[in-house]
Amino acid sequence: MGTTKDIREAVQAELKFDPLVDDGDIDVVKNVHNHLEVALSDADYRDDAMLTTAANNALAANVTVPDGVEATASDGNLTLTGTVGYGIERAAAEQAVSGLIGLRNVRDDIEISYEADQMDVDLHVQEALNRSALVPDGSDVKAVSTGSTITLSGHVRTWAEHDAVIGAVWMARGVAFVQDDIQITG
Repeated sequence: MGTTKDIREAVQAELKFDPLVDDGDIDVVKNVHNHLEVALSDADYRDDAMLTTAANNALAANVTVPDGVEATASDGNLTLTGTVGYGIERAAAEQAVSGLIGLRNVRDDIEISYEADQMDVDLHVQEALNRSALVPDGSDVKAVSTGSTITLSGHVRTWAEHDAVIGAVWMARGVAFVQDDIQITG
């Protein structure tokens, strides 16, 4: 990884390059502090009732999102609530509403509830990691479970491998939280 100056310049160049971003009001600093606010044009504005309806329709249309997951809107901000059995269902709910016109932010208050003993969680996580084609054989990635929380450590070579590990763990039954301590070696 380059120096702070190199990283700042690379981020500024990427923001300037992206035609969908007005980089005039974005300052790039050493640490990531996301203070960005979505500014909606009049054409993109939806009142809370319309946004709530659109979000709930999107949730209902997604076969991965179980019944009982609901959305409510307040000033363009959606809150997702309900209970699911898998992290992948929770992620699907967020994905289902993320592209809606008039959306400023999504708050995910969906709970993951699954009654599993510790040995089942460990087994499901290890099986998910073993099935992932992007997690290399001989990887030193370790998944330690405490209840429904999985703490990941070890090393991967790329962001794609990192994301594959995270995705594989979220696919495992009984996982409600993932603590990501994986290092990317490049």
